[in-house]
Amino acid sequence: MTESRRKIAEEVATGDESSAAEAPNEGTRLTIVTDAWHPQVNGVVRSIETTNRELAAMGVTVSMITPEHYRSVPMPTYREIRLSLARYRQVARAIEERRPDYIHIATEGPLGLWARRWCIRHNMPFSTSYHTRFPEYVAARVPIPIRWLYAYVRWFHNRGGACMVATESLRRELAERGMHNLRLWSRGIDTALFRPRPAEPEPFGLKRPIFMTVGRVALEKNLPAFLDLDLEGSKVVVGDGPALAELTAKYPDVLFTGVKFGEDLAAAYAQADVFVFPSKTDTFGNTILEALASGVPVAAYPVTGPVDIIPAESRAGVLRNDLREACIAALDCSRSAARSLAQTFSWRAATRQFLDNVMSARAVARRRK
Repeated sequence: MTESRRKIAEEVATGDESSAAEAPNEGTRLTIVTDAWHPQVNGVVRSIETTNRELAAMGVTVSMITPEHYRSVPMPTYREIRLSLARYRQVARAIEERRPDYIHIATEGPLGLWARRWCIRHNMPFSTSYHTRFPEYVAARVPIPIRWLYAYVRWFHNRGGACMVATESLRRELAERGMHNLRLWSRGIDTALFRPRPAEPEPFGLKRPIFMTVGRVALEKNLPAFLDLDLEGSKVVVGDGPALAELTAKYPDVLFTGVKFGEDLAAAYAQADVFVFPSKTDTFGNTILEALASGVPVAAYPVTGPVDIIPAESRAGVLRNDLREACIAALDCSRSAARSLAQTFSWRAATRQFLDNVMSARAVARRRK
C-alpha cells in the first residue's frame, strides 16, 4: 500500500486530531460553490457529481452554486471553461436562500471568491479543495510570475478551515509552499461501469497493441510527450479540448475519437492494451482509476497522482521518467492486478472523508477564536 493510501485509510477509519466530533444528521444542509461545472467534462466535475450522489445517500442535502445560474463568458484561450459574471450580492443571496449548515468552496474562480468573501463577512467556517495546479495552468497561458499565483492560492485557501487535496505527495508539496489545514480527500471509481470486457481483434479498426489516453485535449496534459513516442501498434486519444484541432492536424496517424461518455467511454477503455498518462501537472488522475478498473495497465511518469495511486511493487502499471520505456514495460503488466488495485478505491469511503473534512472546518474555526 502506498503512503498516500495508508494515510487515507487511517483518516477514513479514525479521523485525525482536527476532525470535528460531530456527525451529520438527516437533513444536514451543505452548499457547494464551484466555478467548474457543466458543460465542462473533467475530473473536477465528475468528482463533485459522484460525491453529491453519495452525500445524498448519507442523508445530506446538497445545494449547488455554479456558473449555470449566472451570465458567463468563455475563458480566454480555453473556451470550454465559462467564467461567471455574477456579482457579490447575487452569490450572497444564493447562499442565504440555501441556509447551509456547511459551505464548501471547490474552486478559486469568481464564484469561489464571492463565496469566500461572504463566509468571512458572516463568520461562517468553510472548507476548500485544491483540484488543479491553478498557478501552473494560469502561468502557461498568461505572463504572470508563478510565485504571485502561489501567493494568491495561499491567501485563498489558508483562510478556510480545511483545504482538501487528493494525495499525500501533493499535501507535502503544498505544505512546503506555505499552505496549511491540508486534508486528504481521495477519489473512487465505479467498478460496475468501468470493467474488463472481451478483447476485440482490431478495436477501432486499428492494429494492436492499443496505447490510449483519455481526458482534456489541452496544453497542460502534455500530450505530445505520448504522441511523439515511437511505439508499435496504434495510439488513441479520447476527449475534446482547445488543442484538438492542432493535434489532429499534427498527428494524422493517431485516432482522435472525440469525447465519450458512459458505456461508450467504458467500452473504449476496455479495448486498450496500455493506458498512457503523460500529464505531469494533474493533482490525482481520475482517468487512471477508470483505466485500472477496466483492467488496463498504466504507463506514466513518477509524479504526483500516479505515484500515489500505483504502488512501486504493483504489477498494475509502470512509472518511469522515460515514458516510452514505461509504455513498453506496461504491456507485460497484469490486467487482473490493475482491476484489483482499482477495487480498493471506494466512492463511499472517499465521500465519508470529504464530509469529515467539511465538518472539520468548524472545529478549526473554534480553535482560532
